[in-house]
Amino acid sequence: MNARTEPTLKVSIIPVTPFQQNCSLLWDTTTMKGVFVDPGGEAEKLMAAAKQVGVDIVEVWLTHGHLDHAGAADEIREITGAPVIGPHKDDQWLMDDIVTQWKKYGITEGPRNVVPTRYLEDGDTLKLGDYEFHVVHTPGHTPGHVCIYNSDIKLAFVGDVLFQGSIGRTDFPKGNFKQLVTSITTKLWPLGGDMTFIPGHNQVSTFGHERQTNGFVSDAAIEELKRRGELT
Repeated sequence: MNARTEPTLKVSIIPVTPFQQNCSLLWDTTTMKGVFVDPGGEAEKLMAAAKQVGVDIVEVWLTHGHLDHAGAADEIREITGAPVIGPHKDDQWLMDDIVTQWKKYGITEGPRNVVPTRYLEDGDTLKLGDYEFHVVHTPGHTPGHVCIYNSDIKLAFVGDVLFQGSIGRTDFPKGNFKQLVTSITTKLWPLGGDMTFIPGHNQVSTFGHERQTNGFVSDAAIEELKRRGELT
């Protein structure tokens, strides 16, 4: 990223779907080009939000394949021509089942299955203007979950891996508690305590705050898991 006195990226969180999932509209104010991160549904609402601030959507980024995070990705791709990028290929089975899963909640119009334009791997990078975002593969909530971050502006999109005061569920198919905790402690904590993260649901927090206070993955909680032999 080129040296700047102030970052030119802005982000707006737009809750969508009955799950009130946090879809993020991220854009560069110098170019007014932007991306949606995890557009789970309500494509018309999302496009209206982008239009209101004058943002041209150039990409869609997905952290994982669950219905409430990827349900509007294909429709937005159709409307804008923007490629759908992510998650890791190990979540394609979820994205193949979005329509069926939404039907279980009585929603039959809007959501679509999606095959990404490009999958993401650990160590990949994404760009928005002059800003480079990095990708870490963080399985546990789903096998193909990724987190996307920029170290210069100290911002991460973590999907359903980590929340303020909690962590992602692991009782869904192919969820794995030990894998999730390992993803958080080995992939996210090293990014620094001052990293602000936008979770898939609820409030924004920082890695440092969660490392101190989160009852599931704070340093004290991890030591207790190790003491009980539940984590090595």
